[in-house]
Amino acid sequence: MSTPVPHLRRSLRRFDIMAMGVAAVLSFDTLGQIASGGGEAATWIAIIALGFLVPYALIFAETGAAFPQEGGPYVWVKLALGRSAAAVTTLFYWVTNPIWLGGSLVFIAAETWDGFVFRLGIGTFADYAFKLLFIWAAILTAVISLHRGKWITTAGAAMKVLAIILFTGTALAYGTENGFHGLDRTSFSPTSAGFLALVPVLLFAYVGFEAPNAAGDEMHDPQRDVPISIGVSGLIAACCYLLPVLAILSAAPPGQATGIGGFMDAARLVYTGVYGGWAEPLLTATAVLFVFALLTQGSAWMIVSDRMQAMAAADGGFFSRGLGAFHSRLSTPVRMNLLSGITATAFMIAAMTLVHGSAAAVFNVVLTVAITTLLLSYLAIVPALLILRVRHPQVTRPYRVPFGTTGFKVYAALTYGWIVLGSWVALFPGTLESLFGISYDFHDTWGVSRTTFEVFTLGTVVLLLVIGIAGYATSRGPSALTSDRSASRPVSISGGSREL
Repeated sequence: MSTPVPHLRRSLRRFDIMAMGVAAVLSFDTLGQIASGGGEAATWIAIIALGFLVPYALIFAETGAAFPQEGGPYVWVKLALGRSAAAVTTLFYWVTNPIWLGGSLVFIAAETWDGFVFRLGIGTFADYAFKLLFIWAAILTAVISLHRGKWITTAGAAMKVLAIILFTGTALAYGTENGFHGLDRTSFSPTSAGFLALVPVLLFAYVGFEAPNAAGDEMHDPQRDVPISIGVSGLIAACCYLLPVLAILSAAPPGQATGIGGFMDAARLVYTGVYGGWAEPLLTATAVLFVFALLTQGSAWMIVSDRMQAMAAADGGFFSRGLGAFHSRLSTPVRMNLLSGITATAFMIAAMTLVHGSAAAVFNVVLTVAITTLLLSYLAIVPALLILRVRHPQVTRPYRVPFGTTGFKVYAALTYGWIVLGSWVALFPGTLESLFGISYDFHDTWGVSRTTFEVFTLGTVVLLLVIGIAGYATSRGPSALTSDRSASRPVSISGGSREL
């Protein structure tokens, strides 16, 4: 195809954008990880929601409405910092999702299926088969046309909220009858050690509300719907993190909540205490619901991030422009979808082969890799938003942050400070603890040696940088996005229009 987006169909209305945001951002795989921080996790959920989520949502709501082109963050970084910066940034943003899908999502899904539905074992044929099926089912959801695929992600969002309501209500009934012993024996007082342990995963849990902007040209009215959708889905996500974490803490014995088993282990305890003989079938049903929600969580991110990376490829930023082609009938970037599936499969096999330790240890490491790559992409995206605000003040902005440009600068600075902190802690855990005199045993915390951890995380980052630079350097020919003006969409700027 000569153009990257020749057959796009407007499929996303406000409800669809909100549902996609909830499906993508409400991370079931991080609930147990957050709850493992104990009572202070609830405190930090609230503090970081106010200190990070609010300013983050404000600046992305304004930018997403002002620059609603297909490709979202790729377009923003390209306009502000140039195509080379946009190419590398988008690679980190995009690759997070196949890494996440082939990492923590598939590992926690397999662990849940193994423990509550059907025995798989670890490293068995059944284990590999389940993980491959999970990965490629998520990819298939991204391949089908958006006006059909959106209903799968919407169902996933609904099931997430339903599972959380069912679990939280059951935990409340269990606590009323048996006492909230977990909450009685935990401290909600924030500590420096707890903060440093939780900040990367909480930032990871809160980012991503701008992701639907990658399908901006497939929205009916992005300039009106994006700001409202970000606000509503952000509020839903914050509540849906706080309530189940409190429920897990109320049921699980102090210190027993784990990243890989926290939600379902707590569900087993409260279901057994409340539902009696019905506990097992309800647990099985909840586990299936949980796994489906994880799958749609991965597919929601694939739908948007593959579009973003396809736009980068079509624009000459990632190896062959053929990777940016959209299918003429499905209007989806099928080649990029397949590349995501291959990447997720390779990462899953690498994690099972190279990271030696318990299932919980492998889960923690692969989740941290996804956290690292995503947060690093925001180191360029957030400054790009500020540059667009300052350099293009005449662009029509249906929504403006409070206090104008000054307010935007403050919110961007707050957001950026959090991202820098989270990126450092994710890449080099334990370094700030030693700086502040906090005791930190790396092997006890992660279940693997620092060498294994850093080789896997830093090695991934270095490999991605090499791939990003090579992909940009080897792409030849004029930009598809700039050579074919029918593939671009003008942004109104005083004195004319700017083609993206």
